[in-house]
Amino acid sequence: MDLQLKIKNLPNKPGIYQYYNAEGNIIYIGKAKNLKKRVTSYFTKNHDNTKTTVLVKQVVDINTIIVNSEFEALLLENNLIKKYQPKYNVLLKDDKTYPWICIKKEPFPRVFSTRNLVKDGSEYFGPYASGKMMNTILDLIRQLYPLRNCHLNLSEENIKANKFKVCLEYHIGNCKAPCVGFQNEEDYQKYIFDIKNIIKGNIHGVTKHLKTLMADYAENLEFEKAQLLKEKIKTLENYQSKSVVVSPTINDVDVFSIISDEKDAFVNYLKVINGAIIQGHTIELKKKLDETDDELLQIGIIELRLRFKSQSKEIIVPFIPSIEGSELKFTVPQIGDKKHLLELSERNAKYYRLERKKQKENVNPTKHSDRILEQLQKDLRMPEKPVYIECFDNSNIQGTNAVAACVVFKDAKPSKKDYRHFNIKTVEGPNDFASMEEVIFRRYNRLLEENQPLPQLIIIDGGKGQLSSALKSIDKLNLRGKITIIGIAKKLEEIYFPNDSIPLYINKKSESLKLIQFLRNEAHRFGITHHRNKRSKELIKSELSEVEGIGFKTAQELLWKFKSVARVKQASLKELEEVISKKRAKIVFEYFNTQ
Repeated sequence: MDLQLKIKNLPNKPGIYQYYNAEGNIIYIGKAKNLKKRVTSYFTKNHDNTKTTVLVKQVVDINTIIVNSEFEALLLENNLIKKYQPKYNVLLKDDKTYPWICIKKEPFPRVFSTRNLVKDGSEYFGPYASGKMMNTILDLIRQLYPLRNCHLNLSEENIKANKFKVCLEYHIGNCKAPCVGFQNEEDYQKYIFDIKNIIKGNIHGVTKHLKTLMADYAENLEFEKAQLLKEKIKTLENYQSKSVVVSPTINDVDVFSIISDEKDAFVNYLKVINGAIIQGHTIELKKKLDETDDELLQIGIIELRLRFKSQSKEIIVPFIPSIEGSELKFTVPQIGDKKHLLELSERNAKYYRLERKKQKENVNPTKHSDRILEQLQKDLRMPEKPVYIECFDNSNIQGTNAVAACVVFKDAKPSKKDYRHFNIKTVEGPNDFASMEEVIFRRYNRLLEENQPLPQLIIIDGGKGQLSSALKSIDKLNLRGKITIIGIAKKLEEIYFPNDSIPLYINKKSESLKLIQFLRNEAHRFGITHHRNKRSKELIKSELSEVEGIGFKTAQELLWKFKSVARVKQASLKELEEVISKKRAKIVFEYFNTQ
């Protein structure tokens, strides 16, 4: 598949991208807030870094995984780099990973941050890409709930045996001393229940409590404490703890989803280890015998598990496939993190289908063009499909060098060999209406005389006035009713029809309007270019144009170099030969020196 075509069809969504070399190895993994902008920048900019330039030259294929946010892309990038260790990524030698908040499985649980996940029944939440955000949550928890932070074994037997004494944390109000029985475990577990809600993002009740506390501080003139709580509330409200990288209790599972239409099916696969996505891939299956989604999903599961050598026992699916004699456990989630993973898999499958559709349209542009022209025919209520379209535009500055441009589109694409310029001959002064009338008459009178085919659609760049002028010539040539003719006004993109004062407004996102705008803009560009060239020729008229054998381009080159005709006269033969050919230099030198 063409690399530039793949880049062109990337989505404007957050995610990660993987670059592959000719051997099929991943050589770089990156994250992006906008995949299309980020990846495109690699292939359109000149890079100061030599390694980046070398990297770009080696890329032959790109794979992407879309997620919900840049934060999720950051976490996913971290997991994938650790797994594949691409050549052009930074090597994490110390194997550092992002921290988690741990609620320890023990009597009177501690709440703390850690980078080591121990399978001892403790609950872990995260990971947190931002240490500042995690510490804000922990600080808030400590401020609201007096939890213990010691490492004592607070078993019921030890507490009853009076093995411990209260410490400084109790005296300064940071702990209620469960170690000596001043707080029972039931009361402590209420704190843990609220803390889990805060970490999960269920903060409405906690925020309400904080606002009450803040108001009390303000009423007691403790403004610094009130301001501190205000900042904590703002940070907490902006925080979203739920992410695609889910709780590590979801360990070693495969996620499969399928979407299909009449001809094709797309099966997406996500590999989840310890709550983190480490692989993602979508395959396209061509239907041969109207296979069911059940049959196609079975094919996809077997193919992808063999391809990625997966040994996972649990598979999350949208429905239970009829695979008998398997030890696999199929789960159809209805709520929670597993449902969230299934929805993400479905979004990746839908994106892949959309990407493939765009690629096919680019590879087979005829089909794409037919669809646009059929829509244009419908929007303009035309009797036939406008395969051949011409668009006209006038250009002049204060009535000087008046010109007009005619651009030709065939099958919704520019036919530049058929473009034409017109120098206005019969109109004096800045009169766009009369100029348009002249150009339309000359263009179609000539086509009729030469027995050339006529367009199905004529577009006039301008409103009702320009359109009326063009119609005068159409009537003179007896072409009214034989060709559809419209005018487009730039201000609101209004489409005007003959003898109809009420304009048509086509949907701004419509492909047919975009085609009309493309024609109008191309006519304007082509006309302006010709007008500038003509103006330049007028301005460069001088004694040089009187020299026989010297054309406009030669005169232009001489004036660019010597700045004036006087300096050209003073130039030596050698100096002239440095700018133009020896033959023309000799003509110019002899002309001025003979005089």
